[in-house]
Amino acid sequence: MPERYLMGLFTNEDQVVCTVGALKKSVYQFHRVNSPFLSHKIMAALKLKKSAVGWFTLAGGVIGFFAGFFLAIYTSVQWNLIVGGKPIVALIPFIIVGFEATILFAVFGNVIGLLTLARIPSDKWLKNYDPRCSGKHFGVLASCKPGQVDGLKDFFQKQGGEIREFDDKRQATPPSRQG
Repeated sequence: MPERYLMGLFTNEDQVVCTVGALKKSVYQFHRVNSPFLSHKIMAALKLKKSAVGWFTLAGGVIGFFAGFFLAIYTSVQWNLIVGGKPIVALIPFIIVGFEATILFAVFGNVIGLLTLARIPSDKWLKNYDPRCSGKHFGVLASCKPGQVDGLKDFFQKQGGEIREFDDKRQATPPSRQG
């Protein structure tokens, strides 16, 4: 039996925080919050774990550091440029190349980590999305069994939100207004 998706639309950030907390304790399945701006209150209410993107950045930086040194050593050994008896492989000048490669590869690692962990590209988030969440509304998406739809609607209305219901094909039905 397919789940039914409903979105509660709120204009107040504090209402969203209360709704998320209550929704996580309820029988309904919480999915996500769409917000028009970054909210630390909502992030705290969601209790998200720290992102692993930093590990991708660290790995990229370490790989870049050694790749930069290897590139500088390889080029100086392949094409000897003997200057006044100085060593061919001089570590001090290669620090600059290693540093630049560290920055470059750390950025690449960061972007790869972001794309990998965020599962981009994906159109999954567009299936149950309300464009008003890009303006002045916060959207809290939840799902329930078909027999619990009225209860979830009441839950969102008691929290002070408008309801937007998505059908089984995940196409939006017009939002209901509270009077």
